[in-house]
Amino acid sequence: MRTPSRREFLKSTVTAACSAGLGVGGFTELVAASPAPLPIKKGVLLEMLPAKLSYADRMKMARDVGFEVIQAPTTPDEHEAEEIKKAADGANMRIDSVMNMDHWKYALSSSEPAAVEKSLTGMRTSLHNAKLWGSDAVLLVPAVVNPQTSYRDAWSRSQKEIRKLLPLAEELKIVIAIEEVWNKFLLSPLEMATYVKEFQSPWIQAWFDVGNVLLYGYPQDWIRTLGKSIVKVHLKDFKRKESGYEWVNLGDGDVDWEAVREAFREIGYAGSAITELKGGDEAYLRDVSRRVDRLVLGRP
Repeated sequence: MRTPSRREFLKSTVTAACSAGLGVGGFTELVAASPAPLPIKKGVLLEMLPAKLSYADRMKMARDVGFEVIQAPTTPDEHEAEEIKKAADGANMRIDSVMNMDHWKYALSSSEPAAVEKSLTGMRTSLHNAKLWGSDAVLLVPAVVNPQTSYRDAWSRSQKEIRKLLPLAEELKIVIAIEEVWNKFLLSPLEMATYVKEFQSPWIQAWFDVGNVLLYGYPQDWIRTLGKSIVKVHLKDFKRKESGYEWVNLGDGDVDWEAVREAFREIGYAGSAITELKGGDEAYLRDVSRRVDRLVLGRP
C-alpha cells in the first residue's frame, strides 16, 4: 500500500474539512493546532560515517544528508584531535559531544586501582577533547556490576571516582553525562535520577539512550522521570524475537516513537539526539536522517 505524499495528504484533509463544514478557515485552524516539530538537533556518531573517507569528507557528508551535530570518540592523539576539529569547522559541523572510550575495559567501579586510574585518565582526555572541539558534554558509563563488583560497591566506588573529575569538568565547563547501558547498573529511572542527584552538581547530568531501556522498561517513562536532568540522547531501536532480539533501524523495532516524542515534548527537551546505529553509505545515512525527522522530531 503506497503512503500518500504530504501534498496528497493536505489535499485530502482540506477536502474532508470542507465536507465537514469547516471550510478553508477551519482547516487552517486545524493545521495551526497540530504540534510543531521538536527543536531537537539531529546528530550522528562519527563512526557511522564511511571510514574510507577523510574526516573532512565525513563531516561534509553528515551535513549534506541532514545531520546538524556529531558525536566523536575519545582521541588521545593530539594531531588527530586537531584534524577532527579542522574538519568539523570546515564543514560548519558542530562536534556536540564526546563518547568516552575507556569506561568498559577499565571500570570506575573496579577494585583494581590501576584500572580505575586508567579510566580516570581516559575521562580526562575526553574532557580535554570536548574543550578543544567546542563540545559541552562527555558520555560516561559510570560503573559495571559483575561477579567481582556488587551493586552497592559499584554505586559507592563510581561516585567517589567521578567526584575526582568534577573540578576539571567545572574548570572546562563540560558536563559529565551518565548513560544507562547493559551494565547491570541503574536499572530503573528512579535509581538513575537518584544517582545523578546525589552529586548535587550541575556538571553531572543524564545521558538517555532510548533503545537501551527496552529490556527492562519504557523509554517514555524514563524520559518523564529523568526530566530536566537529560542533557543528551542516543537513538536506537531493537526488535524482540523468540530467540532474543536484534538491533534494527529506527522505526523497525519495538520503540513506541510517538510516545517517546510526546514525552520529550512534555519535558521540553531541546538538546541533541545522536543516532547510534550501524554505519553505512550516503543513501543509508540520508534515510536515517529522514527517520529521525519523522519519528523523533515529528516532521512530515
